[in-house]
Amino acid sequence: MSEHKVQYFLGANAPDGFYSLYPELIDLERARAVYILKGGPGCGKSTLMRRVGERMEQAGLETEYILCSGDPDSLDGLVLPQLEVAIVDGTAPHVVEAKYPAVVERYVNLGQSYDAAGLQDIREEIIGAMDGYPACYQRAYRCLGAAERLREDMRAALLTDAAGEKLARRARGILARELRPRSGGQKGRVKQRFLGAVTHKGVLCLYDTAFAQCSRVYELADRDGLAHELLIHLLAGAVEGGYDAVACPDPMAPSRLAHLLVPQRGLAFVSTAGETALPRPADRRIHLDGAAEGDVLRRDRPRLRFARKVSAALMGEAVASLSQAKAMHDRLEALYNPYVDFDLVEETARQIGDEILNG
Repeated sequence: MSEHKVQYFLGANAPDGFYSLYPELIDLERARAVYILKGGPGCGKSTLMRRVGERMEQAGLETEYILCSGDPDSLDGLVLPQLEVAIVDGTAPHVVEAKYPAVVERYVNLGQSYDAAGLQDIREEIIGAMDGYPACYQRAYRCLGAAERLREDMRAALLTDAAGEKLARRARGILARELRPRSGGQKGRVKQRFLGAVTHKGVLCLYDTAFAQCSRVYELADRDGLAHELLIHLLAGAVEGGYDAVACPDPMAPSRLAHLLVPQRGLAFVSTAGETALPRPADRRIHLDGAAEGDVLRRDRPRLRFARKVSAALMGEAVASLSQAKAMHDRLEALYNPYVDFDLVEETARQIGDEILNG
């Protein structure tokens, strides 16, 4: 068993605003139970999920943690694949409501942990703490949008028909070596997860998750966002070959893939750029920039250099705005925390843990 936790994001701070993959949390038609947590800031949602997760790990169960893109030190979800059970923060910006109430999903009201009467004493402080919070996110999204338009311009310059065909050939070679079709003819299933996110800590990527699930890792060195052109072929081949796959979109362009994991084969393909690096060496490294035609690179070198520089500056501004939003959220939680009954939160976590293990 790997020492690393399996962690993903299901939300992204994207150029067009918050992008949600929360409908991908778990297959509701197969799920045994989904606990939807409701309640405001600081009421103990992340604490409850962490407690349940620790207990499930102690019981030897596979445990998948869903981190918050607003604060990656906080949890937004927990999935127990072997039991087909999940727990999720069902509040904004990723509101989750029951599709099959009581049959599959169960609401958990952590708002009852508040001392509502006591909070009236700091009513004005709480209202004031929200001033400027949405504006920080809007500024971050504008900066991300401008950065992505420059990235898109770079891709358009580099991704000629010849470059696309070169990446497709490389994908066919990898499929022939690594992902030969399984017997039986049944197609694999795909689930979507973000492996990376733009956060108040900068651009993060949870590479440890790939190493936790896969014994062989391909690194795709990719400064200019060409990984999708390789990964889309690998994903199609893996699924056609009967392998389940984790498709990981690019948080800056959620319609494009940035990473691909095939745990059944112990195989991962993860892209790296200037701002991200692997925690340890990969088994193989592919330089995707090499797919671009040499004359294109020479002709557009000044344009590409400018676009990379300005895009990086815009990303920095977006991260600064997310940091301001995080500071405001911390202040809000600090106001609420003294008025939260954490003994009740711990007891609720224990009860949910009992239900999961004994249900």
